[in-house]
Amino acid sequence: MCATNIRLRDFVIMDNDWIFAVSGYDQTGGVPAVLRYLPDRDGDRELDGVRYRKIDFDDSSGFLEENRPSWKFRVPEDAISRIFRTEERVPSLVKEDLRVAVIVDLLEKAGIPLDKMGVTGSMLPGLQIAGSDIDFVVYGKYWFLARDAIIQEIAKNKDSGDSEGSDPLCVTEISEEMWHRIYAKRVPEISFEEFLVHELRKGNRGMIGGTYFDLLFVRDHDQLPVQQERGADRNRCTITAPVVNADLAFDNPAVYEIDHPVISEILCYTHTYAGQALAGETVEARGMMEELSDHRRRLVVGTSREPVDEWMRSLSLLSGL
Repeated sequence: MCATNIRLRDFVIMDNDWIFAVSGYDQTGGVPAVLRYLPDRDGDRELDGVRYRKIDFDDSSGFLEENRPSWKFRVPEDAISRIFRTEERVPSLVKEDLRVAVIVDLLEKAGIPLDKMGVTGSMLPGLQIAGSDIDFVVYGKYWFLARDAIIQEIAKNKDSGDSEGSDPLCVTEISEEMWHRIYAKRVPEISFEEFLVHELRKGNRGMIGGTYFDLLFVRDHDQLPVQQERGADRNRCTITAPVVNADLAFDNPAVYEIDHPVISEILCYTHTYAGQALAGETVEARGMMEELSDHRRRLVVGTSREPVDEWMRSLSLLSGL
């Protein structure tokens, strides 16, 4: 199958029914993807008559290493049997799920076209179960409008006394208990207090109908194609530098252009550090320094899914506490 215009956060089904989440934009040498669902007769979810079980990221890597090592980082286009595009799922979900309908209505009122919205995660292929989160996607420049609309809606409902969710379809803030759960799941190398300060400013998460949702950025078509070169590892280091551009801070990887004598940018592959700093702020970051083919150097934070001894924090934000 031709994978033209496939983007980050789309899903693909392979010819053996394995389902992968697309993890990048650059399809050179195959589609970058992570195994997420495997056929299993005892699985807790179903698609087109096939039972599936979800596989976590660590188990996914080990499973592929043992069963299909050539698919560990990229899958071949000619083995893809179906593509689930994030933007194509929303119109049907609006009719099926009132929570999604409320989010879509809110964003449309903020001036965001329906075709600039999408969903990913289990909802995209229709494998969601009770308790599944809502991973909502907005493309390019519209993401920032969507984030502002969510922030304003949460503030409005908090002021009206509905922050506890008396209206089951009201968009509300995340409880401290939920923040602790998110922190425990991420296991970041910063304290909970620092984590929470950064997360609250980002404004891209909330609750609706008792369900956690987040707002995910994906580049629009006019921001493509993207070539994502893997650099040569140099050494692990810690740097402090001002951010000069954070336009792609919510992408995957998050990109921060910095003013530093050696390193030109910071790339964060872990979702914890997306949107971690604004342009003009000074950051402290620790990760693996890479050297690119043009001899530029960058710092990569997130060399594993839950990186150990790697972090990023906005010193400017923390100084105001």
